[in-house]
Amino acid sequence: MATKKQAARPAVNFRRYSSEVVDGLKQAPSRAMLRAVGYKDADFKKPAIGIASTWSNLTPCNMHIDKLAKAAAAAVDSAGGKSTTFGTITVSDGISNGSPGMRYSLVSREVIADSIETVSGAQGFDGVVAIGGCDKNMPGCMMALARLDRPAVFVYGGTIRPGPGHLDVISVFEARGAFTSGKITKKQMDEIERKAIPGPGSCAGMYTANTMASAIEAMGMSLPNSSAQDAVSKQKIQDCVNAGKAVVKLAKQGITPSQIMTREAFENAITTVIALGGSTNAVLHLLAIAHAANVKLELDDFTRIGRQVPVLADLRPSGKYMMSELVRIGGIQPLMKMLLKEGLLHGDCLTVTGKTLAQNLKSVKPYPKNQDIVYAFDKPIKPDSHLVVLYGNLAPEGSVAKITGKEGLSFTGRARVFDGEEASVQAILDGKVGAGDVVVIRYEGPKGGPGMREMLSPTSAIAGAGLADKVALITDGRFSGGSRGFVVGHIAPEAAVGGPIGLIRDGDQITIDAQSREIQVALSEQELSKRRAAWRAPAPYARRGVLAKYAREVSSASLGAITDGDVCESH
Repeated sequence: MATKKQAARPAVNFRRYSSEVVDGLKQAPSRAMLRAVGYKDADFKKPAIGIASTWSNLTPCNMHIDKLAKAAAAAVDSAGGKSTTFGTITVSDGISNGSPGMRYSLVSREVIADSIETVSGAQGFDGVVAIGGCDKNMPGCMMALARLDRPAVFVYGGTIRPGPGHLDVISVFEARGAFTSGKITKKQMDEIERKAIPGPGSCAGMYTANTMASAIEAMGMSLPNSSAQDAVSKQKIQDCVNAGKAVVKLAKQGITPSQIMTREAFENAITTVIALGGSTNAVLHLLAIAHAANVKLELDDFTRIGRQVPVLADLRPSGKYMMSELVRIGGIQPLMKMLLKEGLLHGDCLTVTGKTLAQNLKSVKPYPKNQDIVYAFDKPIKPDSHLVVLYGNLAPEGSVAKITGKEGLSFTGRARVFDGEEASVQAILDGKVGAGDVVVIRYEGPKGGPGMREMLSPTSAIAGAGLADKVALITDGRFSGGSRGFVVGHIAPEAAVGGPIGLIRDGDQITIDAQSREIQVALSEQELSKRRAAWRAPAPYARRGVLAKYAREVSSASLGAITDGDVCESH
C-alpha cells in the first residue's frame, strides 16, 4: 500500500519528448512516417528510446556493435519502451595514426556528439542508449547525453583479447622502432603485424578506450562492469540487455544525466582513472564532458585529486597486463570498492542503476589473493597521480604529462625541434634522435594541427628504439593512451596562436620536473619577447571544410578543446 508521501509524488511524464512528436491530430503525418518503419498503435504510447550505434566495419573496436545495438533495442522493447536504432560516425585512431587522417580524430568527437544530440532532439526520444567502442565514440556519446539531459545509459563495446604472445596494437607501433634499430628481423616484424589484433574490441591496454570506459562507469553512467567485459562475450551481450531495461526504468523514474553527472561524479571518474594509470586523453575528454554537463571542472582539479590518489594497477602501456586480464579478476568494481573504503570516492553519487555508487559496490567481492595486477594501498606503483599538470614559461596555460615514475621524475635536455609529426618520426627512425634529447613537436595543437593529432608514432618509435627512458618528448598535440616514456602534451597556448612552444630553437635547454610540476625553457623573458616579436603564424593547414571550421571554433586544450563556444554557467 502506498504511503501518503509516495502518493503525493507527482507522476513522471516519461513521454515528455515523444508526445510532442506523435500525439494529437496535428502529428498524424509523423505517425504515418513512423508506421512505415514498424511502429504499431500501441507503440505511440510507449517511451521512445533511441539506440545510438557507432557500428562500423572500418575498425575492430566497432565492428561488432551492430549486434550489441540489436540486443539493447530488443531489451527496450521487451521492457515496455519503443526502440529506434540510428547510427553515427567513428574514426579509427589506430588506422589514422601517423597520417594526415589523424587530424580528423578529435574532430570526430564533436561530430559524434552533435549527431546524437541532433537525431535525439529531432525525433523526440524520451531516453537514449549510446554504444561506443573507439576512443572518440565514448566522450562524443557522453557529451551528447549530457547536453540532452534525458534518461540515458552508456554501453562500452568491450575490450579486445590479446594476440598470441601477449601482443596488441602498441606492439606493432613499437616494433617499427625495434626493426629500424636492428633489434628484430623483418620476419619478426611481419609476424607481429599479422597476429597483434585477433578480432573485435577496443585496444587491449589501459589506453584511451578502456580508460574512458572505466571513467564513465565510475561516473555512474554505465551499468556496473560495463567497462570490464570482453567485446565478444555473453557478458557484453547481457550488458546491452540490462542497459535496454535500465533506460526504460530511468525514463519511468525521471532520472536524467544531470542528476548523475555531478561534480562529485566527475571526481570519482578522475580518481578511478588515476588508480588505473589511465590515458592523458581522459583529461581532455573529462573537461569537455563536464562542460557539456555544465559542471565546473578545471585542469587543476586533476592535480588536487591526484595528490591523494595512488596508481595501483599494473596495466599497459607502462605496466604488464591488459584489460582482458583485469576482466578475469573482477574488472574495476573491486578497485572502486577499495577506493571507497579509503574515502577516495563519493559513495552517495546516484548511478544509472537508480542506486548510489556505495549501494552498487556493497556486494562486490575483493580481488583474488594471488593476483598481482592491482596493488594494495600500502604498496602502490606510484603514491600519487601519474597524470601531472605542469606549468612554466613553456606552458603558461598548462600541460599534461604522463609520468609513472618508471621514467624518473625529472628530465633536462637539449631541444630537437620539429614543425609537425612526420619530420620527427623520420628523424627518430633514421637514428638522428639520441639520449639527452627533448623532442619538440609543435603546430599539432587543436587549431594548429588542426585536430590535435596523437603522437603515438614518435613515442612508439622512441620506445621501440630503446630510448623511452633516455629521451623526452613534448608537444602541443596529444598522446594515445598507448604512449609511454617521459612525455608531455596539451602544451598551452599552442604554437599556432603564438605560444612559447613555437619560439623554441634547436639546442635550447628544457627542464621537465614532475615534483615541482614545472616545464621550463632556459631562456630569459627578454629573449622570449625578442623571439615572439619575430614570430609569424604559419599558413593554416586547411582553408575550407570540417578541419577549417574546427580550427576556427576550437578552444585551448586546457579547456578540453571544446567547440560549442559557450562558457559553462558555473564558471
